[in-house]
Amino acid sequence: MALAIGVMGAGSIGCYVGGRLLARGHDVLFIGRERIRAELTAHDLRLTDIGGAAEVVAKERVRVETEAAMLADRDVILVCVKSAQSEEAGRALASVVRKDALIVSMQNGVRNAETLRQVMPGKIVLGGIVGFNVVSKDTGTFQRGTTGPLAIEMPADPADVVARVEALGAALTESGFETELPTDIRSKQWSKLMMNLNNAVSALSGAPTPQLIFTPGYRRVLRALIGEALMVLDAAKIRPARLGAIPVRYFPTLLALPTAVLRVAARAQLQMDPEARSSMWEDLMRGRMTEVDFLNGEIVALAKTCGASAPLNARIVEMVHDAENENKGSPGLTPDALWSALDQ
Repeated sequence: MALAIGVMGAGSIGCYVGGRLLARGHDVLFIGRERIRAELTAHDLRLTDIGGAAEVVAKERVRVETEAAMLADRDVILVCVKSAQSEEAGRALASVVRKDALIVSMQNGVRNAETLRQVMPGKIVLGGIVGFNVVSKDTGTFQRGTTGPLAIEMPADPADVVARVEALGAALTESGFETELPTDIRSKQWSKLMMNLNNAVSALSGAPTPQLIFTPGYRRVLRALIGEALMVLDAAKIRPARLGAIPVRYFPTLLALPTAVLRVAARAQLQMDPEARSSMWEDLMRGRMTEVDFLNGEIVALAKTCGASAPLNARIVEMVHDAENENKGSPGLTPDALWSALDQ
């Protein structure tokens, strides 16, 4: 089944996922800011994978528009905007997309699909997960930093919607992605959120992801944040599903292992580019608002609903907002400085 695909939000994830589909001959239209349109008009779209392998799509084949109205003919729309922009994007799409179009939230956090449904009544909105990170290198280059699956919510019915979700899954698999179609997307979204709790540590330290995981001081911070979040999920009776080889409930135990042992165990969960960093780090470096309220902040909000507390995640939210307000990029905190600030 041929699908006309739109990408609402031509940022790092949108350009990488849409670009891979485009490279395999699929009909893809990107909606992004004027800056992205200018960049992809001037430069070929270059998609770099872990290890340096690259796929290049000639700029003449890349179509970038700035108005959501251009998506009126699309069968599938991948919403890849930042979480804080979900409502705005949904309202822009609501009056222009076809009633039978599939709207897939390919975003961080756990509430974006719900936000889209609220402002797009009557539309088919599905949850999704991007299990890897991508960083923009400018001049049309987008570099994938870690391995991980793409997941798209599979509805129970009707049959024609199920068939189109399967067709989208097949297109993504053909384009080189590990693709999952779970019926229970929410439990997997919680697992992805737990993994994304490292994003704030990346943003505040400026350290590459491997350094965060294999440096004992940073690992202590990650272990504390994830351990606290798991206690909040337990209090709320939320059971995150497996996303990757190792269940997230074992992450604190893994992070307590000696570095040499952890290096072996980590290979079962994901591969990492040596220079991989989080999108939150990129946001700070580019002077943009981050998604910390939808990641660590989600744990803080959940704690308030179930009588739990999350002081460490609350503090990390404050620290990221302080860095946003200073607008000087990543503060580059060392492990000791980060722990000291977090433990106030």
